[in-house]
Amino acid sequence: MGFGQQEINQQIQKYPLLKNITELEPVVWLNPNQKKMDQLSKMAVTKQDMEDAAKLWERFAPFLANVFPETSSSGGIIESPLRQIANMKKVLNDKYDANIQGNLFLKCDNELPIAGSIKARGGVYEVLYFAEGLAINAGLIQKGDDYTNFASEKMKKFFSQYCIGVGSTGNLGLSIGIISAKLGFDVSVYMSADAKQWKKDLLRKVGATVVEFEGDFGEAISAGRQQTLLNPMGYFVDDEDSKHLFLGYSVAALRLKKQLESQKIEVNEEHPLVVYLPCGVGGSPGGITFGLKQMFGDDVHCFFVEPTHSPAMLIGLLTGEKENVCVQDFRIDNLTEGDGLAVGRPSKFASSVCDQMISGIYTIEDNDLFKLLAQLADSEGIFVEPSAASGLLGPSKMAASNYTNLKNATHIVWATGGSLVPKEDMNSFYEKGKSL
Repeated sequence: MGFGQQEINQQIQKYPLLKNITELEPVVWLNPNQKKMDQLSKMAVTKQDMEDAAKLWERFAPFLANVFPETSSSGGIIESPLRQIANMKKVLNDKYDANIQGNLFLKCDNELPIAGSIKARGGVYEVLYFAEGLAINAGLIQKGDDYTNFASEKMKKFFSQYCIGVGSTGNLGLSIGIISAKLGFDVSVYMSADAKQWKKDLLRKVGATVVEFEGDFGEAISAGRQQTLLNPMGYFVDDEDSKHLFLGYSVAALRLKKQLESQKIEVNEEHPLVVYLPCGVGGSPGGITFGLKQMFGDDVHCFFVEPTHSPAMLIGLLTGEKENVCVQDFRIDNLTEGDGLAVGRPSKFASSVCDQMISGIYTIEDNDLFKLLAQLADSEGIFVEPSAASGLLGPSKMAASNYTNLKNATHIVWATGGSLVPKEDMNSFYEKGKSL
């Protein structure tokens, strides 16, 4: 596995930033391939696909409100608040010598119901999409019907003959496991060595089968794919190449637009929207970027953030090789405490879309994840998991890079997970951050 030193040196000559990346230094990369909206080449998904995905969420809302009481107050809509974090902005300006202009917000997907993370958007969506197709084809339901019927014993019995598989470092597995088990599917989650014990325990508690691997995310996903597809009634949720996961995430943009409007926040050339998204395989930040670009066009700027030890999307886009290279090719170990970001190879589907749409990527050291987590808890009383804190460094990175005129910008840091983390785990994250 991996390139020889000569090949690595040739790549570094071609792309000098690779030297810093392979030496595990935090870097900022501004994407030279980004295109204006009117110049984008044709993509595998369209705005219409995103609007259709939003309608599917609406059809299933009565079912979700019925079987997940935590969604009843929102009428079965899985959504998170947008909170201004002015105290944290002050901390970043003081402690990181940042000069952040404009307002700073946190998109609190750490509070999303059902899975407590951003993965509730993609994972739950893809399973619902699959279930709806099966039920319609079997004549059990039509699109205008009452979808609370999906909670019936008849439906559960029908779905129990199908198996669903997914490879995951944690949060995607949780969302797929929880919704699949609730519908009655036989669900297996193939988890990499770095997946947290509490996530495995929770999945087993809801009735999912957990299969553990010694290796990383890539190994879990290929074994899961192979095992699931041996079953003629098997369906594999493929984080490396899934249009449906991507579309589930994209709907967040339609909802965010309404949240911004309700807070009277304008988005235009003079008032750009700058969004910072933690990136693992790339499906969730890619889907959200796609959606935001449909809503705000060239006035939104999306930046991904990856750990210095797992810069999969960065290496894929920088070299133009996308999913054909992995971090291990460059002798990078892919070991990070950023749960969900420990990914060696980017998604084929997401990287082809992101290549034209994202403004850039920056990388962050693990110690900063814990420091930022503790600072957010102290300044705002909001607790997130380490990977979810990674976007907080974005506004200061952009202020330093002179990316664009950010004087009147609205900065949104996407907090990707945290509410299901057991209290003792969260306390140990916090204590580690305080000690640093």
